[in-house]
Amino acid sequence: MSNLEQSPQEIDCHALRSGAEVEILEPREVPLGGPRAMTVFRTLPQKQRSLIGAWCFLDHYGPDDVKVTGGMNVPRHPHTGLQTVSWLFTGEINHMDSAGFKATVRPGEVNLMTAGHGISHSEILTEDTTILHGAQLWTALPDHAQDMEHTFENYRPEPLTAEGWSLSVFLGTYAVAGQSSTSPVKTHTELGGAELHLAPNTEIQVVVPEHHEHGILLDSGSLEVNGHDLAPRDLGFVRAGCKTLHLKSGDQPVLALLIGGEPLKEDILMWWNFVGRTHEEVLAFRAQWQAEIGAEPGDASEDRFGPFPPDTPAALPAPALPTVRLRPRVNPA
Repeated sequence: MSNLEQSPQEIDCHALRSGAEVEILEPREVPLGGPRAMTVFRTLPQKQRSLIGAWCFLDHYGPDDVKVTGGMNVPRHPHTGLQTVSWLFTGEINHMDSAGFKATVRPGEVNLMTAGHGISHSEILTEDTTILHGAQLWTALPDHAQDMEHTFENYRPEPLTAEGWSLSVFLGTYAVAGQSSTSPVKTHTELGGAELHLAPNTEIQVVVPEHHEHGILLDSGSLEVNGHDLAPRDLGFVRAGCKTLHLKSGDQPVLALLIGGEPLKEDILMWWNFVGRTHEEVLAFRAQWQAEIGAEPGDASEDRFGPFPPDTPAALPAPALPTVRLRPRVNPA
């Protein structure tokens, strides 16, 4: 997914230290596109927190009637220094990228694209999708992997299940009630991700890596996390040092996403669709993309973000840069 904001802020993704056991991150609404825009609810990044582990971006959307909004039809756009993680509850999206990977994103399957040195891709609704509902996430690649070659993986996890709950682990390892699941999908820092369903008035303990930070995105229902209530679309943050997540549903069924990972102890700069390390690096990414798509004059010889089929619809140009130097934004202590 592209960040379609016209004035994206630069973000220094340096982890916040919070004394709260559960920190509630409330979403902000972001329209994707023009008058018939689909609205997404963004909980990462924000001023309160930029990262959970290496997770640096989380958009939650739907259930969305695509006949009304037009849904998600994002033309070709670039990425560097990150991995995109697509997870759907309802609907399907066709993915195509400049590395030659083509896939249909389906509910219950994770699609992970590693941008590394640079990649471009498009995301277009399938013709038979009427309701779109899911989440788009990014993870920042660490220093040793930020310039790697692009890759793509698809994986459908077999859910862990018992009376009143199910857990589909698409990244990392989670365990509940003596059952454990580990995803084979490769990441470059330790990461976790899972879809959770709870029946009404159900209580479970999810065993998690103690050295990880954790996030719980509530899609629907009412959920108590370690004694703290989440509202739908909230992202609850639990800092490292927690061995189990105590989750308890209310009178309605719960659908939620769990994410987590080891804290990323590196300074990174994120602007628009690029993850880099410095102002100059991000400017170079933007200039290269604009030159490659013919939006601005420049040297397109590197072809960092290509190639793409010649009959592809017009690519998405980068927003204008701020008039001041891109600066790190430091999380409050």
